[in-house]
Amino acid sequence: MAVKKSELYSTLWESCNQLRGGMDASQYKDYVLALLFIKYVSDKYAGVPFAPITIPEGATFKDMVALKGNPEIGDKVNKLIFEKIRDANKMTDFADFNDDNKLGTGKDKVDRITNLISIFDRDELDFSKNRADDDDLLGDAYEFLMRHFATESGKSKGQFYTPSEVSRVLSKILGINKSTITASTSFYDPTAGSASLLIKAGEESGRQVTLYGQEMDIATVALAAMNMVLHNQAHNLNGIKQGNTIADPKFLNPDGTLMTFDYSVANPPFSLSNWTNGLIDEKSKAVVDKFNRFSGFGIPPDKNGDYAFLLHIIKSLKSNGKGAIILPHGVLFRGNAESAIRTNLIKKGLIKGIIGLLPIFFMVQVFQHVSS
Repeated sequence: MAVKKSELYSTLWESCNQLRGGMDASQYKDYVLALLFIKYVSDKYAGVPFAPITIPEGATFKDMVALKGNPEIGDKVNKLIFEKIRDANKMTDFADFNDDNKLGTGKDKVDRITNLISIFDRDELDFSKNRADDDDLLGDAYEFLMRHFATESGKSKGQFYTPSEVSRVLSKILGINKSTITASTSFYDPTAGSASLLIKAGEESGRQVTLYGQEMDIATVALAAMNMVLHNQAHNLNGIKQGNTIADPKFLNPDGTLMTFDYSVANPPFSLSNWTNGLIDEKSKAVVDKFNRFSGFGIPPDKNGDYAFLLHIIKSLKSNGKGAIILPHGVLFRGNAESAIRTNLIKKGLIKGIIGLLPIFFMVQVFQHVSS
């Protein structure tokens, strides 16, 4: 019998309860999703020839279960399980299961990690019995956790997660569907977070497409990689790069120019005050952008990076590419440098539509119809 959604949700939330007290609730996801990931890929792919993800010998969930009660369980889980899977699949680091500050010390840590593993070690939680078309329950579970982590921590979930409803709206207004997509169609998110928005856009196509994304936070990059696998996007596992998109974009052509994509979606950090980091010339103290993203539009103000991300997307689109970005309402009426940028965007005919969706969101759809 396939895993039931209710069983999975119950298991995930019980595992969260094991972590209470040692860390901020926003950090639960790093540990819970790491265990969910190992359980899922072990059940689905361990010992399977030509599987989309490699599970090295000795690095399965069963091997993790064998470590329960071991005095060095934290260190062994790191080195024998997660590091092997990371290296075999060129992934980024997982959560540190040997962190005394978050998981305790001595027997307290041993018991906590042992109990966490035991929660996932249940006969009714066997993902090998799930058919491919049933596996979206993992995506649902991922979103379930993201919503609850944000609520529990009292922090904005926008840092690592875009609600699925918003993701679907962006995909719809871009006109993404099976009739407009080919195998070579590319999707890009310059502020990918956990890749939820990027994955939703790709799934809207109804085809296997190539996903590219960049994310600043290394822990969130690990979430994105796991999210790819849990949404049957393992072929895009290494499509997320870590780094500062504005100062150090990772997707470049051989000649050093920015790669361009068919579609781009983004939910960047609102009104980022340090967006110029890495772009300031030491002598002139001015912004110097070797990718010419601001040429013909104007340089965004030092303390507000909303338009920096928008202009990066425009430069990253193909001549007939389309993009949609979530921005705060202030991009519509703030003056000075931003006023000049708005004027130039409109004169160049790059704005196809603006939609006020919710009080906390503002969407700007960009349509790149001429080469930059």
